[in-house]
Amino acid sequence: MKFFTDWGFTAESWRGRRGEYWVLMQGLLMVGFVLVPVYGPTLPPALSVGLKAIALGLALFALVLLGKGLVDLGQSLTPLPYPREDGQLIQTGMYGIVRHCLYSGIVLLAIAFTLWQGSLSHLAATLVLFFFFDLKARKEEAWLTDKYPDYPAYQQRVKKLLPWIY
Repeated sequence: MKFFTDWGFTAESWRGRRGEYWVLMQGLLMVGFVLVPVYGPTLPPALSVGLKAIALGLALFALVLLGKGLVDLGQSLTPLPYPREDGQLIQTGMYGIVRHCLYSGIVLLAIAFTLWQGSLSHLAATLVLFFFFDLKARKEEAWLTDKYPDYPAYQQRVKKLLPWIY
């Protein structure tokens, strides 16, 4: 149980005051993404190979974002969008490239899978994931702004979800 309390879960977590329902919805959307059937046109071989190469590059970058982002967060890691009481604002490493690198990694992996499969159904599911993480990040950033006075300056310097883009 200490593991969950360290992450911010409490006996009253069912009330959702720290974003517990965002975590639940995230899990459901990710399972849903995996269960979506692959649907898309048959692509010409040259286009298919090109998309697979792009997908592979994106997937590798996404895995670096996820892995290094987890390491960079260290003791501040929590699945909840509400910041840990003993947490620190991390602005270096992957968090110097994108503010929500774990969300970015998941979205980029979804894009990579979509390109690899050439799946229009997964393109739609990826858009749903992107908009969900954008909304979750907005909620999280409101809490981060309340806790860390220098968060607004960090928001101005570093993109939110897609490195160097958005």
